[in-house]
Amino acid sequence: MKVLSLTIVGLLLMTDAVGRTAAQAPDGVATFDAAWTIIRDSHFDPAMNGVDWNAVRAELRPGAQAAASTGELRAVIADMLNRLGLSHFALIPATADTPAGDLSADPGFDVRLVDRALLVTHVDREVPQVHAGWRVLQINDTAVADLLRVLPDPSAAVVHGDHSTSAVAGGSAASARLVNVAAWRIAQTRLRGPAGSRVDVVFEDGSGGRVALSLERHPESGQAVTVGSLPTMYVRVETARKVTPGGRSVGLIAFNVWMTAVDAQFQAAVDEFRQADGMVIDLRGNPGGLAAMIMGLSGHFVSAPATLGVMKTRERDLRFPANPRLVNGRGERVAPFAGPLAILVDAMTGSASECFAGGMQSIGRARVFGQPSMGQALPALFDRLPNGDVLIHAYGDFVTSDGTRLEGRGVIPDEIQPIDRQELLAGRDRSLEAALAWIDTARGTAGRQHP
Repeated sequence: MKVLSLTIVGLLLMTDAVGRTAAQAPDGVATFDAAWTIIRDSHFDPAMNGVDWNAVRAELRPGAQAAASTGELRAVIADMLNRLGLSHFALIPATADTPAGDLSADPGFDVRLVDRALLVTHVDREVPQVHAGWRVLQINDTAVADLLRVLPDPSAAVVHGDHSTSAVAGGSAASARLVNVAAWRIAQTRLRGPAGSRVDVVFEDGSGGRVALSLERHPESGQAVTVGSLPTMYVRVETARKVTPGGRSVGLIAFNVWMTAVDAQFQAAVDEFRQADGMVIDLRGNPGGLAAMIMGLSGHFVSAPATLGVMKTRERDLRFPANPRLVNGRGERVAPFAGPLAILVDAMTGSASECFAGGMQSIGRARVFGQPSMGQALPALFDRLPNGDVLIHAYGDFVTSDGTRLEGRGVIPDEIQPIDRQELLAGRDRSLEAALAWIDTARGTAGRQHP
């Protein structure tokens, strides 16, 4: 067993861990029993989230025993994991026989589901022919409407306080934010592919015209890192200096995954912006990583020790402290940044990113802008099963310092800024603009010019 405070980031582009059938019959019973037992013994809730775990075993074990292929066995285990109704329970297949195939390269733009439309929300500088706000109509030979037809309609969401649910056939309920994640995942498994290959995409531009493009897929940029059994990830930290409506200088720091390679670059960015009037940390599209990192990064912004939250496991509660970082990257003594701090989140902000944003929000150190986050905030362990697959299973439940449970809820922004197509087409970033305006308010009404 390998213990990692690692989120499910690497699985977002994988299939439902069913896989294609294999030629040989798997060791079905031993693999099923191992997965069932591991979860029984390590689940943070002895009541198994209200699920009769013994009854689940009795119902599904015969299917595992009868499985004639690896695909059939994975389907049975996936059914068992889904009974828990929680994030961070999944399989990583031991072999590369999943239908997703090679998804190591992308065409240079990202998408989000907005009112049942798949909109381009971010475009790399290397892809000038695609524009934010364009609607994706077709990927290769398949219409996006057909791809998304399997999903419940997010517009049917019913909001109850801080929770949003969508009606789903059969009387069950699914979170609207999970529909957004599923739509992103469906799109990415078709947009991505081997480096150097091409994907044909039909867009609708801002005037309603159709634009058909054949786009080359390029490998991800950034520093390659590998952790445990997860696929290789690429760490990217980006910085920019922004100016508020009142003329104040603000440092923007964005990074795509919580890995140790981020720490030095993040510290360098904090040092660069230490004299700025405010900072913005952009966690949009950041699905998580090493949860323990939130303690170190938060220390750049607190002047006294604080508790971001508590990870509740079966054996004990583990505090996530934020301790002031009093030394900069050059080894010089400094004071933590005390100016206004804004955090940007969206539907693809997950796990460790949620723990950081929710934790900083709960201690009153940051104001959060954007859209509600994933609501998938459980730390996980990785265990190798008898058939070679890796079982990912949650072993803790994260609760912020003010008692907020993030699993299934997500981080609710202090200022919700829905994605608006017309603003995307106009090149505006509504969440960032709101954060910059708030920094002006937090600093006072008088502006100050910076070079």
